[in-house]
Amino acid sequence: MKKQDIYGNQAKIVYLAIGSNLGNRRHNIENAKYLINDKDTKIIKISKIYETQSWPNKKFPKYLNLVLKIKTRLTPLILLKKIKHIEYLLGRTKNLKNFPRTCDIDILDYNNKIIIIKSSKKNLILPHPEVHKRGFVLLPLFDVCRNWIHPQKNIDISALLKALNINRINSIKEL
Repeated sequence: MKKQDIYGNQAKIVYLAIGSNLGNRRHNIENAKYLINDKDTKIIKISKIYETQSWPNKKFPKYLNLVLKIKTRLTPLILLKKIKHIEYLLGRTKNLKNFPRTCDIDILDYNNKIIIIKSSKKNLILPHPEVHKRGFVLLPLFDVCRNWIHPQKNIDISALLKALNINRINSIKEL
């Protein structure tokens, strides 16, 4: 009889960011939430929706962004594969970095762990390397976890928000 890996079988808490700035943005986000919430990944909390300017090109359409708190037994790489498939199903195509997209899903934090996976097919660095710099991610993350602490920097989310440029925070509109 094979012993089960107890830790590997336990559900992990993961935070996902979803953004959309092409097509029916709300519909894209709702479809992404629907496809994420299944037998492998259960949504346990959803942030408010925020609208932000595109960056770095403000001439591109505005984004709608939110954060999900989920429970999953999927490994980080299998979860990444799943969300990339969801992006594909929702019409995301390969394009230049920071170009408009129907759906963008990022893993922000996986079970409060520091994870670096580099392979020929996929690279995954967690927590997301830019999470601490992005108000459009930190504000909705604060909605779903007011006591979140950056696993690598060991700084709480309130301090990360206070460190952001006030003009960038004021440009984020809660819907």
